[in-house]
Amino acid sequence: MTRNDGDTERTFAALPPAHGRGFAQTWWGQAWLKALEDTALDSAQLKSGRRLARAGAVGAVSVRPGRLTAVVQDRDRTAHRADVLLEELSPGQWDRFLDMTVERAGHVAALLDREMPPHLVEDAAAAGVELLPGLGDLEPECDCGAWDHCGHTAALCYQVARLLDQDPFVLLLMRGRDEATLLNDLQSRGGASAAERPGQEGVDAAEAYAAGDILPPLPPLPGLPDEPGVPPSLDTETPPAPGIDPAALEFLAARTAVQAHRLLAESLRDPDERQLPGTDLSVSEDVVRLAAGEPGREVADRLADGSGRGREGLAAAVRAWRHGGAAALSVLDEEWKVEGETLARARAALESAWDADERPELRARGNRWTVVGAPVQLRLGRDGRWWPYHEERGRWLPAGGAAQDPATALTSAELAAGDETALGSGQ
Repeated sequence: MTRNDGDTERTFAALPPAHGRGFAQTWWGQAWLKALEDTALDSAQLKSGRRLARAGAVGAVSVRPGRLTAVVQDRDRTAHRADVLLEELSPGQWDRFLDMTVERAGHVAALLDREMPPHLVEDAAAAGVELLPGLGDLEPECDCGAWDHCGHTAALCYQVARLLDQDPFVLLLMRGRDEATLLNDLQSRGGASAAERPGQEGVDAAEAYAAGDILPPLPPLPGLPDEPGVPPSLDTETPPAPGIDPAALEFLAARTAVQAHRLLAESLRDPDERQLPGTDLSVSEDVVRLAAGEPGREVADRLADGSGRGREGLAAAVRAWRHGGAAALSVLDEEWKVEGETLARARAALESAWDADERPELRARGNRWTVVGAPVQLRLGRDGRWWPYHEERGRWLPAGGAAQDPATALTSAELAAGDETALGSGQ
């Protein structure tokens, strides 16, 4: 939980997909969904929201007084910021709720046990305090432009029902008070403190250790999610600190989630099929890796300027990265002198790749062999593989992945050059 400028906010990590289960198991979670389903005018949007929530498309959920926020991904991976507003209780309503609660010790105990019994809600209503939302109380806002509940805000509400099942203090936070403040207020009025949780007297350590062999086994590890998680939105009403770029942080968090998902997936593969991660990337390599993640325009411009490559140079580096990662980037950037045994093997490969009457005329410079009279080139990597390149607007650009056979690599370069010629002629 974080506190900013007098406002309290909790962020809940994205929940796994909810395949084969309902969104609300508790009566108060079901009451929350009833408020949504009674309010929404388009049942198709509710169905869309349920599908998105079941698929795990709702990212981390930010809860603060009066507002819920999350990034929700469409089926085409387009991300939308979804907000749902709920009116906060007034100071007078909070006073009445607190007075009512401390008069009935069972209400405090229930809240501490993360429960919201019906009589607590009924007693609050009798005191003029409606805790659970009713018809029209859940007000949607989404950057997709919908004026009513869309699939994104519906998905957020379905996901929040799962959070409410686990902790009714989520609802109280939306109504305006965080758990610590609420419990302190109750204590000041004579209620139980947070430390006075019933039925938790503790167990002797030796006794607990001795019973270890009769405890049930740990549950199985959760399965790998189908897609990387979506980091929480940083587009909140709180202004960022000086020097902090929320868009850049969101992008870095998203790319970190993608990398973590990839590494976890690799670790779960059969040991014989695992591909060990490469060496640590240099700063210049990592810039290109990030740029390959399709950042927004502002972040892309920062990466282009910070890398010293400029926009066109970074675009070429990204193309190389997508063809072969750090190895392909090295071939793009580095020109080196081929000599000795390496040169002999390269010449032998070029001699044997074509019949004598089909062999192209090549002009060599360093590790680069350019076809005379054609906008195509072969580059030799330090690992002995050949990389295809073609010329586009005066710049040599990667045309495909590496190949052991130079003729195969050259074919890729010729195809890329042909496509570029066709585009240039309007075909």
